[in-house]
Amino acid sequence: MFVSVPATSANLGPGFDTLGLAVDLRNEIIIKPSKFLSISTHGEGADNPKIKKNTLFLNIFNENYQRLAKRHDDFRFEFYNRIPISRGLGSSSAVIVAALSAAYTAAGVRYNKREILNQALKYEPHPDNITPAVMGGFNVACVEGDKVYSKKRRLPDYLKAVVVVPNRTISTARSRTVLPKVYKKEETVYSLSRAAYMTALFMSESWDLLRIASKDKLHQVRRMKMMPELFEVQKTALKHGAIMSTLSGSGSTFFNLVYEKDAQRIHNVLQSRFPQFRVFTLNLDNHGVMTRA
Repeated sequence: MFVSVPATSANLGPGFDTLGLAVDLRNEIIIKPSKFLSISTHGEGADNPKIKKNTLFLNIFNENYQRLAKRHDDFRFEFYNRIPISRGLGSSSAVIVAALSAAYTAAGVRYNKREILNQALKYEPHPDNITPAVMGGFNVACVEGDKVYSKKRRLPDYLKAVVVVPNRTISTARSRTVLPKVYKKEETVYSLSRAAYMTALFMSESWDLLRIASKDKLHQVRRMKMMPELFEVQKTALKHGAIMSTLSGSGSTFFNLVYEKDAQRIHNVLQSRFPQFRVFTLNLDNHGVMTRA
């Protein structure tokens, strides 16, 4: 069995816990029947003892496999991790979505992606990362009861993502502590209007207006202050032609949407300006999670 799930960039500025898209940087898992549990981990996190155990994946997989198959079986898991861990590219959501999809596939139970998405909500209450991880593309999502309601837009090939991955993390839990418990009405309206406008721009492919729509007053600047270099990353990307430049999730990665013709130049400028950070130029992903029995 084979499972592949993409990295994601969530929030996209004003779309706090609501907007997200998928990029073609994938974690892959190969699963084989075995007489005993066996795990091998390659790539991101392979040298981290906690990551090597893949506890989150195994707990979700076992819980759902036993629910679906009505029995316990052992497997060999080979993890090939390409999504940077704890950097705001949806690594945790990728694990959740991969574990659920793997459990259904291993149990031989047919499913649709909406079912996987709603199951994922049990482990991740914010839909902005899990939705594009499952569906691919650009997604606007909300939660009602125990279900995710979302709308997807496929992304064109002539757009690329240039992501800047710092050498330090910003923990999601810690980054939420810098956010106020009460917002001013003006801040809320400012970001709400731009989240709505951004959704309209993605749906109508009006890319050149995203620079206006991607501004935010709810979370982004407050989180960026935890790593002040990020202000210069954003300024540099926009100066050299990025369509939009936003904190990816809670950080520390910065996501830059660019035209394909500008991608290499912007990549080179960012890598030269920030040699201590990793820079990736990536295709956008329209497929979401993929499995093969």
